[in-house]
Amino acid sequence: MKRVDRILKHSLFRSCVEKTRERERDRIFCRHDMEHFLAVARIAQILNLKKKLKLDQSWVYAAALLHDIGRFRQYEDGTPHDKASAAMAPGILKDCGYDAAETELIVDAIRNHRNGEIQREKSLRGILYRADKLSRSCYVCPVEKKCNWKDEKKNRKIRY
Repeated sequence: MKRVDRILKHSLFRSCVEKTRERERDRIFCRHDMEHFLAVARIAQILNLKKKLKLDQSWVYAAALLHDIGRFRQYEDGTPHDKASAAMAPGILKDCGYDAAETELIVDAIRNHRNGEIQREKSLRGILYRADKLSRSCYVCPVEKKCNWKDEKKNRKIRY
């Protein structure tokens, strides 16, 4: 997990996290912060193990840590955060020791983490999609009734 630790210390990663934190300071709904990133990573790793996908744990954590780093761009200029995150991730991954094949796999998962068509895939893309949705604690959310998520999408019980 040395490469994952490098992501956490990477200046662009830290800058993106801070910019999103600033823009979400007054947000009442779920935030896109380290708590979310780590919840997604841990749930995705549980799914990886449970489904016996044998994906490298550092790929799972890298995808989860980087999947929303472009969120601040969505606030700034309307760029969808999946696209912004996928555009920023390759440089971070390269700097942190991921090779071209690993980078493409991780970036593809980031690019598709909002694509409902891949949600059942037994792949990094599929588990990142599912973990991102499962990470939300709707069952204890004080503003759940104001949330625009459809009721069938909301997490009303702990699964992982």
